Amino acid sequence: MQKHSACSSIMVGKKAAMDGSTYIARNEDNYVAIYPKKFYVEPAVSGQDKTYKSFYNDLTEKLPANGYRYTTSPDANTIEGLYEEDGINEKDVAMSATESVYGNEKVLGYDPLVPEGVAEDSITTLVLPYVDSARAGVKRLGELIAKYGSAESNGVQFSDHDEIWYMEIATGHQWVAIRIPDDCYAFAANQIGIEEIDFSNSDNYMWSDGIREFVEEHDLNPDEGKFNFRHIFGTDTKTDHHYNTPRVWFAQKYLNPSTKQDPESPELPFLRKPEHKISVEDIQYVLKSHYNETQFDPLGSGSEDDKKRYRSISLSRTANSHILQLKNDKLSVEWKCFGIPSFTPFVPFFTNANDTDETYRDISDSMNLKDAYWIYEALSMVVETHYAEFIEEDLDYQKELSQWAREKVDTVEDESKSLSGTELIGYLTKQNHEIATYYNDKAKALLGKLVTEGAELSKLTFKMDPNL
Repeated sequence: MQKHSACSSIMVGKKAAMDGSTYIARNEDNYVAIYPKKFYVEPAVSGQDKTYKSFYNDLTEKLPANGYRYTTSPDANTIEGLYEEDGINEKDVAMSATESVYGNEKVLGYDPLVPEGVAEDSITTLVLPYVDSARAGVKRLGELIAKYGSAESNGVQFSDHDEIWYMEIATGHQWVAIRIPDDCYAFAANQIGIEEIDFSNSDNYMWSDGIREFVEEHDLNPDEGKFNFRHIFGTDTKTDHHYNTPRVWFAQKYLNPSTKQDPESPELPFLRKPEHKISVEDIQYVLKSHYNETQFDPLGSGSEDDKKRYRSISLSRTANSHILQLKNDKLSVEWKCFGIPSFTPFVPFFTNANDTDETYRDISDSMNLKDAYWIYEALSMVVETHYAEFIEEDLDYQKELSQWAREKVDTVEDESKSLSGTELIGYLTKQNHEIATYYNDKAKALLGKLVTEGAELSKLTFKMDPNL
């Protein structure tokens, strides 16, 4: 069973982005609300003689001798696997793995998943340190699947400064990948989304060897004259209509507000040109969203049936939300959000560095307010517990930090232009520590303030009548 199988992903091409960056982003969701995560820098390796073995399913692979430095977000407790999830390497290649998807019973009947094959716990570890472009990431993962098979159906995002690729693995050995057009965005939500594949266009599409023959041999294509990956390999069930497609609908409703669509439609387009250029704040809004200002908002004023009708994008089960931004000036930023994204900020970290901060690097398995993960989990719980009373104060806090982040990132960009090599790495590492400290202090200050205010909201209170 996939342990991390309830995510939401968004990709934004450089011409669709307001600042010309490429963006890939995802909420890593789990089955439980508390799932501690770390965030640190894994150093480069040279001449290693090492064999990787998965804690999850014993997959074993001899690793390349040399590997690039990269940021990583593994589980704090690795007993079930590393689950490194996302990061940016020193060649400015970004990766987020995975968006759990599901192949249908027809295709899985002819090419079942391979339990001991490549799974989410291993994908980032086996790919990100060893690739120098997004396209190379797809190629390496495809080679691993050809060699070992896939244990799960997954969507995987790759990006560099020029390209974004989204790869969907549907069965034990069959997959496709599409280059997201520069002027488009795409949103994925636990359902196969990629539509038509142009096999004459290898610049913008990649696929597993023999996929067309596989489909033809087993009479799997429901369409005449086209190869629609979603129609052939995907699902269209009641669960999809309530758990998956509404999230796509809301993201597209926000970025294409004039387009009227059905939240349960199985034909929502995968690729969209936004009606306005997309900012990093827009991506944050989507990842923080819970059907805001609709009748489906679980925290809103709709009917109880409507509030429970659809699964929202932001959840209490979101262990790690991240936005991987590759900027045109080669200064890459990983925006990291712990806690419930609706209530906590995205913290910018520069990835051309050799450390994040100890409050992100060393995480306890249980509550410890020295750790970033636990600070933001505590803040999330306090805000939601008294949502009506605390949400405006929390939103003001997030807005203030968003403004501060803009100013800070801009300042660091200017000051780093004259730096290079180890001097630049040292400077950006120092900034990461300063940024983490600033955000942690602001979060703890708000947490203390809300706990103090919340004490006055207790129902266990009594006002004495002076006439008694």
